[in-house]
Amino acid sequence: MAKIKKKQISVGSVAPDFVLPSLRGEPVRLSDFRGRKHVVLVFLRSFR
Repeated sequence: MAKIKKKQISVGSVAPDFVLPSLRGEPVRLSDFRGRKHVVLVFLRSFR
């Protein structure tokens, strides 16, 4: 298993970029939404 590097961030600082798959399986980067006023993240959990 790969080690996860933890980085502490402060309130109001820029969030670190990350990539997750969309519901269609396409990669979505947080940085794709930079410059928008609000971004809402929803992490769905699968019970398979």
